Amino acid sequence: MRIHLIAVGTRMPGWVEAAYEDYAGRMPRECRIQLVEIPVAERGKNADIARLKQAEGDRILKALPRDSAIIALDEHGESLGSKEWSGELKRWMASGRDTCLLIGGPDGHAPEVLQRADRRWSLSRLTLPHGMVRVMVAEQLYRAWTLLSNHPYHRA
Repeated sequence: MRIHLIAVGTRMPGWVEAAYEDYAGRMPRECRIQLVEIPVAERGKNADIARLKQAEGDRILKALPRDSAIIALDEHGESLGSKEWSGELKRWMASGRDTCLLIGGPDGHAPEVLQRADRRWSLSRLTLPHGMVRVMVAEQLYRAWTLLSNHPYHRA
């Protein structure tokens, strides 16, 4: 089983790359995280945001592996705690299917991406920078794995 983190945005600051790689690198071989970066559509003055979201959405949909579970990270999605993420990770591993977690662009996901998603999750009611979302997702996946493994990382 592979976890695909499909994220709009490239050229993240060094601290984002370092923190993401740290947590992603801790994951065991049986549930590795693979980052797929999608370029942000060029936003200029008087940009047609709907068209730009559509272009980003098309790229996301093309990057989806066949027969994978799709979870869109969306501000209106379901909010889960760390123990719930752990339960989800356990189900993903048991299913044998790849899972894709989708991070949209600056203006969110295109409607087609949200329609394609099996579920929608919200990380927080706060607005978060996209780089921070990558780090948080990798950390929560690592935390979920440590909960399943009875590793002392999670102490709540």
